Amino acid sequence: MSGGREATAVFSAYAREYDAPRRRLIPVFDAFYGAAVDALSLTDGPVQRVLDLGAGTGLLGAAVLKACPGAALDLLDGSAEMLQQARARLGADAGSVHVQDMRDPLPEGPYDAVVSALAIHHLEHAEQRQLFGEVFARLRPGGAFINAEQVAGPSPRRDADYDRLWDRHARAVGATREETDGARRRFELDHCADAETLLEWLRAAGFLDVDCVFRWWRFGVFAAWRPAV
Repeated sequence: MSGGREATAVFSAYAREYDAPRRRLIPVFDAFYGAAVDALSLTDGPVQRVLDLGAGTGLLGAAVLKACPGAALDLLDGSAEMLQQARARLGADAGSVHVQDMRDPLPEGPYDAVVSALAIHHLEHAEQRQLFGEVFARLRPGGAFINAEQVAGPSPRRDADYDRLWDRHARAVGATREETDGARRRFELDHCADAETLLEWLRAAGFLDVDCVFRWWRFGVFAAWRPAV
């Protein structure tokens, strides 16, 4: 799930413990990841080659492969330790593995889809916009970009409100204070944008039918397609 170099170091140290609290820290885990896979299913034509950006331990990648059996899934993450966990999870289903920063040139396409979960917000805003353009260039015509992302509120006040709601719901499903405090320390590395801004950046990169197809306070799934012609 790492993007920037500082985030890469933090998540590398956290790789073995990353998965255990996921469902507690993402209270809508199944709906969040499920919406990403549902959006992927709307792609025109077969989904045979997929790039997972900030692949982390392979949580989203496993869901993609379950929905698209036989697809070639390439993994990209700045943390070799996180990718080691992903390869253990995915086994022979993992395709090419790229240990690199998302600010570096992406692997050559064309891809039928590019997916990402909780990773791109580790980049500065200008870097996120540049990455969206690179993703567009690596997709085949009609290909999909699905970004399951952490989202800022539309104002500092609402962002603080959303944080309190996240904390309440995370604690309700079993997250400990230590887990939520640790997550907040990692939040300090984040550069989240609000939903409207993310949609604008995707349109500016050339994507069509751009939408936020799922939203629960600080979590949103953004789907965008490269025009077919």
